Amino acid sequence: MISWNVILFSVYYVIVILAIIHVVMDNRQPAKTMAWALVIWFVPVVGLLFYIFFGLNTRKERFISQRSLDQLSKRSMLEFVEQKDLQLPAEHRQLIDLFVNENFSLPFKDNQVTVYDDGYAFFPALLAEIAKAESHIHIDMYIFAEDPLGMLFSDALIDKARQGVEVKLIYDDVGCWNVSHAFFDRMRDEGIEVVPFLPVRFPSFTSKVNYRNHRKLIVIDGRIGFIGGMNVALRYVKGTGKQPWRDTMLKVEGTGVYGLQRAFLIDWYFCDRTLISNRKYYPTSQHVRHFVSPEVSTLTQVVTSGPVAPYPEIMQGYVRIILSAKHYVYLETPYFLPTEPVLFALKTASAAGVDVCIIVPYRSDAKWVEWASRSYLREVAESGATVMLYQAGFLHSKLLVSDDNICSCGSTNVDIRSFENNFESNIFLYGEAAATQLRELFEADERQSVNLKDIPNRMHPTFLKRLWESMVRLMSPLM
Repeated sequence: MISWNVILFSVYYVIVILAIIHVVMDNRQPAKTMAWALVIWFVPVVGLLFYIFFGLNTRKERFISQRSLDQLSKRSMLEFVEQKDLQLPAEHRQLIDLFVNENFSLPFKDNQVTVYDDGYAFFPALLAEIAKAESHIHIDMYIFAEDPLGMLFSDALIDKARQGVEVKLIYDDVGCWNVSHAFFDRMRDEGIEVVPFLPVRFPSFTSKVNYRNHRKLIVIDGRIGFIGGMNVALRYVKGTGKQPWRDTMLKVEGTGVYGLQRAFLIDWYFCDRTLISNRKYYPTSQHVRHFVSPEVSTLTQVVTSGPVAPYPEIMQGYVRIILSAKHYVYLETPYFLPTEPVLFALKTASAAGVDVCIIVPYRSDAKWVEWASRSYLREVAESGATVMLYQAGFLHSKLLVSDDNICSCGSTNVDIRSFENNFESNIFLYGEAAATQLRELFEADERQSVNLKDIPNRMHPTFLKRLWESMVRLMSPLM
């Protein structure tokens, strides 16, 4: 007689084999396919559950109908927005067309960009703009913490709601798991519309826990916009432990805010299923544009990417910029677990004589990610690129600048999770004014960093350390 143990054992391995077949049939990158297959086979039960929660691919699913997307973007952007005498830089025309064709991310001229390099500068500026809001405040935030800074911002938003200003807030359900329902209910009770992004409720949304809204977008009255790497949390001011926090946010004034508004309204429909394409959210350029001198005028494109999009648009943009660079490519990111196309582009540019420099934290806030990234960083350094480790705190900034004429900043890390799994947003800036600002910021960070080649135990670790780092790297597609 067959025992129950044999039956359960047989059923389990049938499920495991079916799961591995599902992974293989998904036609992902071979490295990611192998990583998931190994986890499912060699980590009994836990590996299978891990795949169900974190591994199922949603890129082929359509959460927004094409008709709704057209109403949210094409109708609004083409009917409400008019740009006369728009001139696109010839050297970046193909990159601009790439974003328009794949993401319908339109370029907008006549923008002024202000750079904030820490929370002490950014949060007072944001509070000042919130205080001046007259029509609406739209916030799309990965983390809105229930700490003193989060309470301060919730009070500011409640005050504006009482004044009759429309306030809409999207928060990521997983990013805010440690935030109480009462915190958001207090804002709802005051008339603020608050919705979670892809709430994880067992069992219907368990497979979506891996796909998070990592964006940091703020739009005020359709005239002022903010984008970058900072969430609303006290650690972005005080830091973590003994480490100060170094991050980058941009304020955009001008018609480029239309791109931020479009990104928010698409996310709002994604969460709330409310189709919003009202003209008031795209004020005429006369109300948006102020006097911007030619010396600081910047052409911008807001680009979003996510696991439900057909292509990883932001990653494609990075690859295009790196391979098109003639003089230099400077990149800083808190986590460096690049996809094969990005890694290949960096090594190719370096081999071609382009000055490639990457800055990452000396100490990461995620030890497993730091171990996994070390072999990638050595590989890039050995190709001729410069790898710097930031020592003045935790570097959470995500920016790319090249050749003093193009740069990007946003929520996207140089890792597989950001490029493939998360919902991300970056702004791409064309012109010398913005590129010079970000290059100078990068060079200031570089002066507070140490070269990887000057740290023998990182550049030439022992055999056991190198073996451990290589083993952890195998799991990098899953981090």
